[in-house]
Amino acid sequence: MISPVLPTYNRADLAFVKGEGSWLVTQDGRRYLDLGAGIAVNALGHAHPALVETLTEQAQKLWHVSNVYRIPEQERLAEMLVDLTFADTVFFTNSGTETAELAIKMARKFHYENGQPERTGFVTLEGAFHGRSTGAIAAAGSEKMVKGFGPLMPGFTQIRWGDHDALRAAITDQTCAVIVEPIQGEGGIRALPDQCLKGLRDLCDSTGTLLVFDEVQCGVARTGRLFAHEWAGITPDIMMVAKGIGGGFPLGALLATERAAKGMVAGTHGSTYGGNPLGCAVGAKVLEIVSQPAFLAEVGRKAALFRQGLEALVAAHPQVFEAVRGEGLMLGLKCRAANTDVVKAGYGAGVLTVAAVDNVLRLLPALNIPDADIAEALARLDRAAAATPTAA
Repeated sequence: MISPVLPTYNRADLAFVKGEGSWLVTQDGRRYLDLGAGIAVNALGHAHPALVETLTEQAQKLWHVSNVYRIPEQERLAEMLVDLTFADTVFFTNSGTETAELAIKMARKFHYENGQPERTGFVTLEGAFHGRSTGAIAAAGSEKMVKGFGPLMPGFTQIRWGDHDALRAAITDQTCAVIVEPIQGEGGIRALPDQCLKGLRDLCDSTGTLLVFDEVQCGVARTGRLFAHEWAGITPDIMMVAKGIGGGFPLGALLATERAAKGMVAGTHGSTYGGNPLGCAVGAKVLEIVSQPAFLAEVGRKAALFRQGLEALVAAHPQVFEAVRGEGLMLGLKCRAANTDVVKAGYGAGVLTVAAVDNVLRLLPALNIPDADIAEALARLDRAAAATPTAA
């Protein structure tokens, strides 16, 4: 008999009723150290006082009016994002998946407006994850994502990770954009080297192709810069943002240059809830906090501390772990044991992690995780490793 909630998730038998910083509490009072942060969503941890205050204040004034009217909170957040990034304009959504759909539309409309309607194709990387809409799964192309959901939206070519020759060959006079994650999340915490991102920017410029970055998981200060591509010193034409930008409130944003957005005029796109006063008020407070240089420097310091401890953990449990991956506080443990076994062992040790492909364990803690919680996380991961079935 089917459950009242559609059974599309393999859920752990854990139900949390309260969150405090980096900790989650079950109904019977058990405390778990959360190293998943809602899959990189709770950038400032659970129930951050400034976010609670902002949400409460806005909730007492105005929740929703629709995009038929101007929304001051939306305009403020858009101005902040434009001031802090490459972008000239922003469209607000409720999720990363919605930003992917708009990125596809915007890229195709750009070339249509430029008199090249035949340029409708996209080049993406294997292992990518851009959401679960029909367009987004077509972009990813993996069998797990697309099986049974055909016919797929046409026009997407997936290239093997690191195959530069294939990438260059795939961009033709029919290509409108390349879509990549600077650091793949679901794909196993795989970072594109800075030189590859620079080369990709040059390649797109030379072929008249738009460059789209998906920073839904790696953006919003997670790597110690506001956005991960900043480390390479280049910028995209279009960028997808979500997860951490709302600090737990459903919020996404598509950022673009004026040139890339030229075709998106009144009536070409819309969203009922996207950019509502509640979400944008919270998003502005998140951005105000995480964009501060001192906060970003602290992310880098905490990341170095955590990574050092993880390297020691790998050395202590070579039968369970193989290596540490990632940048900033977007880290992964490449496992020798089944990563799902390590996740389950973590439940027993009171620590929450997230599995990814390539047998990787994702570690995506709150960006403001205290040093003491990092030390506790390492101790609990150590106990989890010792309890993993393949451990000696």
